[in-house]
Amino acid sequence: MTHIKRALAVAAVTGAGAAALMVAAPAASAAPSHAAYNGACGSGYTVVNSTEVGDKGTAYLTYSSATGKNCLVAIRNVAGEPVPMTIYLSRSDTEIHNIYDSGDYRSYAGPIYTNARGTCVDWWGWIDGARFGKANTNCG
Repeated sequence: MTHIKRALAVAAVTGAGAAALMVAAPAASAAPSHAAYNGACGSGYTVVNSTEVGDKGTAYLTYSSATGKNCLVAIRNVAGEPVPMTIYLSRSDTEIHNIYDSGDYRSYAGPIYTNARGTCVDWWGWIDGARFGKANTNCG
């Protein structure tokens, strides 16, 4: 009987200690989920810049040294019902901004491309009202 009482006492203390550790341990904060680059620009393109689009997603600028082209894609953090998304990409040395993709999308907008070897690019847009914009970046 003594062995049983001792075993129960040890089990109770061990269980209480474990429970105290679980209560005392700081809760792991849930980091916001950020959209990873999805490879939409194709093979040979490397991410050269990115920016968060509020809490809606991430825009990725990629570049192919083989073609001299930049590519832009904006990816939602969580795919779901279609939301308005628009992205623009242009060389910084032009006032023509006719490279864009716009519509209601479930997961991402783009890809869109521009020849940009030896020059800077401007890229901007929005995901469901959250805006982003970069000017004169990734020159060369």
